[in-house]
Amino acid sequence: MKALVHTAPLTFELRDVPVPQPQDSEVLIRVQAVGICGSDVHGYTGNTWRRIPPIIMGHEASGVVERVGRSVTSVAPGERVTFDSTVYCNECPACRLGHVNLCQTRKIIGVSTPTSRAEGAMAEYVVVPSWIIHKLPAAVSFEEAAMIEPAGVGMHAARITPIDVHDVVIVVGAGQIGLLTMQGAKIKGAGTLVVMDVKEDRLAFAKKMGADVVINSAAGEPAEALQKAIGRPDADVVFEAVGLEATVAMSIRLTKLGGNLTLIGNVTPKIQVNLQEIISRELTIRGSAAIAGEYPACLNLIAQGRLQVKPLISRIVPLTEGQASFDALHHGEPGLMKILLRP
Repeated sequence: MKALVHTAPLTFELRDVPVPQPQDSEVLIRVQAVGICGSDVHGYTGNTWRRIPPIIMGHEASGVVERVGRSVTSVAPGERVTFDSTVYCNECPACRLGHVNLCQTRKIIGVSTPTSRAEGAMAEYVVVPSWIIHKLPAAVSFEEAAMIEPAGVGMHAARITPIDVHDVVIVVGAGQIGLLTMQGAKIKGAGTLVVMDVKEDRLAFAKKMGADVVINSAAGEPAEALQKAIGRPDADVVFEAVGLEATVAMSIRLTKLGGNLTLIGNVTPKIQVNLQEIISRELTIRGSAAIAGEYPACLNLIAQGRLQVKPLISRIVPLTEGQASFDALHHGEPGLMKILLRP
């Protein structure tokens, strides 16, 4: 089969590799669409130690079941499916509590580290465990299904965060995860949705996607702009979807006394925060990691038209354009949000 193999920093090769064979509890999927995640782009630079080459990346994908292992009864050949990005064990204390995103032995599809490896879906076929597979509703396309993983990340962040119908909710960062989190907050019942970013084109897109207010946080003091826009300088709930020290610090300042801040962005491994500001204002700060059971809800919401993922898809290109697509995302080509590869 053809596979896009990450072979060195900033480098991919389109190679012929053997078709993987499913074991007893595994499923072989013929890939129809696979997304390039921001973490894939960071990984291909060689700076994160989470895409150690050679590795076939790709954890946001959909396809058709080609073959199943002997013990698999949950899906059958010919069925349209997607799958979770996390391979969890179903046995550790976290898994038994339903926190599969925190599994003690978890692996991520398409990720290779010094301690784990799982080949991904930027290929004609991929093998995954049967228990992470989800069947597609008839109304959900392969392209939309390839967006379920980032949609699940946003929905998970919204689900674990207290949101009331009167709440002002700020999303810092108008990338795909920020905009999907915004939709999750809206579905959960947020009163006023504010999106902040430093790029005007992304703010305009956020407005089209349903934001009530958009603010360029680089154009002045964000709290003053917020006061002018909605009559208060802070928010009940803030989602940080960038992952930089400056944006985390800004998010802390914008969270009201006793408010909730959820951190999703994960670009900078270590940051400094103002501990006094957190304690004296009694903020609740939580991290949001991956997905823990939100796939079925996201699939149903897309099928119902309540969760919009198609507008986030900028391009759909063949696997042969994988290198060029990664390069375009890495260099920040204007207007790009999500690129899907079609093996």
